[in-house]
Amino acid sequence: MTAIPRFRAKLTYLAMSTLRQLCLEALRTDDPTTKCALVHAIDVQSVPVGAADAIPTPEDLPGRPSRPVLVSPKELPHRALGSVEGRATLIHALCHIEFNAINLALDAVWRFAGMPDPFYREWARVAFEEATHFCLLRDHLATHGFSYGDFPAHNGLWEMAEKTQGDLLARLALVPRTLEARGLDASPPIRAKLAAAGDKQGAAILDIILRDEIGHVAVGNRWYRHVCAERNLDVHDTYASLAAQYRAPKLRGPFNREARLAAGFDLAELEAL
Repeated sequence: MTAIPRFRAKLTYLAMSTLRQLCLEALRTDDPTTKCALVHAIDVQSVPVGAADAIPTPEDLPGRPSRPVLVSPKELPHRALGSVEGRATLIHALCHIEFNAINLALDAVWRFAGMPDPFYREWARVAFEEATHFCLLRDHLATHGFSYGDFPAHNGLWEMAEKTQGDLLARLALVPRTLEARGLDASPPIRAKLAAAGDKQGAAILDIILRDEIGHVAVGNRWYRHVCAERNLDVHDTYASLAAQYRAPKLRGPFNREARLAAGFDLAELEAL
């Protein structure tokens, strides 16, 4: 089957599936352009959710292209931003983070049954925005003469998703509230570096991403607190326990306290950083 008929077949599938099934289909899709198109085509607010549906776990998760080659973080190249290739390396790393973020949001929608409908619609909206971020960065990378997949990348975000696939509370604690929240801290200095290197467009894209990521982390915080309340658990003690159990990476400053407060972290959590 050629690319166009295959894509049309997937769009036909969109018209007759639940939100959770649609997100799984997008998650399984290897090609980043098709994945983003599928995510952007979902009618997040209107399609039936299928919250109670039992969906078998496929073996081909997540869908991703054969490139970039995945390596240990220690093996990733470090290049000065004064060169075009150096800036492209950084933009590619950001692009890869956003690609993984699409998959993480989609995985949250299909994997965890039995939550209220707004849970699924909010994470599907997060996937929509992550796909937009990926497209912005991919297109910007192209202006530097490179494509997504031209540099190696690491798999840290998805590895944590695999570790927490059996516990929604752990997923919420350690992916949006830990790994993705690190982006709130990292975005301002990265933006400053791009601006200093003369990459005004890259800096503007980082402004969009930071604005949206505050909302994404807030979604994680809101549902983490929701599940803690359902299980009668203390939010602070539970986070510390889960971070130790799953060996979450140690957080290092400087921290973007303003963004973290806007994303739903409380003062006690900020003081504990």
